[in-house]
Amino acid sequence: MLSFTEENYLKTLFQLTVESNEKVEAGTNEIAAHLGVKPASANDMLKKLKDKKLIHYEKYGKSTLTKEGRKYALEIVRKHRLWETFLYEKLEFSWDEVHEVAEQLEHIQSKKLIDKLDKFLNYPEVDPHGDAIPNAKGELEISQRKSLLEEEIGHACKMVGVKDNSAAFLQYVNSLGLSINQTIRIKAREEFDDLLEIEVNGKKNRVSPKFAENIIITCLECNRLRKK
Repeated sequence: MLSFTEENYLKTLFQLTVESNEKVEAGTNEIAAHLGVKPASANDMLKKLKDKKLIHYEKYGKSTLTKEGRKYALEIVRKHRLWETFLYEKLEFSWDEVHEVAEQLEHIQSKKLIDKLDKFLNYPEVDPHGDAIPNAKGELEISQRKSLLEEEIGHACKMVGVKDNSAAFLQYVNSLGLSINQTIRIKAREEFDDLLEIEVNGKKNRVSPKFAENIIITCLECNRLRKK
């Protein structure tokens, strides 16, 4: 049995490494920043997880999940995303409200409950934020994630997810008329500061590079070119 804090560290390490498509290990400072704690506190917890053989870790160095640690992390991620989906689809929570509540519900230990929840929801593959949901076997399809910031000027793309699940960010996304599966067209990019001009439902907005980096998209233009 793991504590809530230990589970949160495993989930964070999983998100920073396995799901990032960029690296297989994360530094202590990076983990601490993600969780909003001091590096010394993160170091103490990472040492405990190492002692339980859930991570590979050297003091203030890089961390990676062991096979057992990855298994635990996948279970936590699965519970979190299923609860988000339930809250959004069945209880009509908005997508900027579900994360905080799911943070509490993800620590429920009943596997039978989670399996029944999965069945009740008809085995969803993604949560309200576009993140893939691991199945009951611990399998998770991790696709390459491209951000709006990386897309070319003039291209049309579809928003398929977000990197930032905070309420403040999601509320800002809503204010721009954006949602999952919404089409975005990139109109221009400022050479000086990389501000993007985007068009959504015929309305133009200027967004920062930080915002664009947190919007996950698929390129509709690229899909059309592949079909030709």
